Amino acid sequence: MSIEVGRRGRAETTVTEQNTAAAVGSGSLPVFATPMMTALMEQAACAALDGALEPGETTVGTRLEITHDAATPVGAAVWAEAEVTALDRRKITFSVRAFDAAGPIGQGVHERFVVRSEPFLAKAQARKGAESDVH
Repeated sequence: MSIEVGRRGRAETTVTEQNTAAAVGSGSLPVFATPMMTALMEQAACAALDGALEPGETTVGTRLEITHDAATPVGAAVWAEAEVTALDRRKITFSVRAFDAAGPIGQGVHERFVVRSEPFLAKAQARKGAESDVH
């Protein structure tokens, strides 16, 4: 693993009818949805780690604390940027920000953990067969 503080990543998209609050159920207006901004921020964080992980490793998001500060209409370009700000063993902390042409639209902190893909998926699959009293 060759991750260092300061690594940066970026992800971008265009606001379409399919990624609006009205379409994804996070509101009733045809503007860029907060869940879609969240996903874009996570994509930027993943992009920051491109080429830095060992074979068989990936990262999983475990925490995201953000604000969505401005609405972006259909047709506008939006992008997110992520920067590694701290490392603690397998935990990676990022500063994340999102923008449109008019300026910032959101910001926050995101945490991801480095995991081995196969054991992680096996553990997730094991949950499928687990009996639970929670309904």
